[in-house]
Amino acid sequence: MRTTTKTRTTAETDIELALNLDVQEEATISTGVGFLDHMLTLFAKHSRITLHVKADGDTYVDAHHTVEDIGITLGLCLKESLGDKAGINRYGSAYVPMDESLGFAALDLSGRSYLVFDAELTNPKLGDFDTELVEEFFQAVAFNAEMNLHLRVLYGKNTHHKIEALFKAFGRALREAITTNPEIKGVNSTKGVL
Repeated sequence: MRTTTKTRTTAETDIELALNLDVQEEATISTGVGFLDHMLTLFAKHSRITLHVKADGDTYVDAHHTVEDIGITLGLCLKESLGDKAGINRYGSAYVPMDESLGFAALDLSGRSYLVFDAELTNPKLGDFDTELVEEFFQAVAFNAEMNLHLRVLYGKNTHHKIEALFKAFGRALREAITTNPEIKGVNSTKGVL
């Protein structure tokens, strides 16, 4: 089983995160940031993983530290759970519509960290959630998982729908990339390592 549990404690946050890449159970998410709880639940469902997140952060300041630190912890757990990445597809991509919006994600579990984020989020806040934190979250995940991640909103009007399409597309692309393929011997790279 490809599973990892991590605790990350700083002066600003205390994060507990557990994931299982091979079994899907109902997600339990409690971050103190309601919108992020919703997005992480969608991500877990569409990536078909088990995800448990409990966070206690300085949300009285704002949600930035909590959102970023959860992204860091999720990235670290993904990296550890994948081990040497033998036999996985490595690449994944997905288009996901959400009403009038269309989101796209493509990723490579290459061991090289990079994020391209192309999304015009015209509404700066959804409730008390700063929408600029979406890019911060994905940057933290990509750099700590050591993945190359491209995210794009092709079109849309509703900021909630745009963000939701990105989280779902990321989940679906990740599922494709982490799936074990019996036709792949060793790692999917001419270098012999990822």
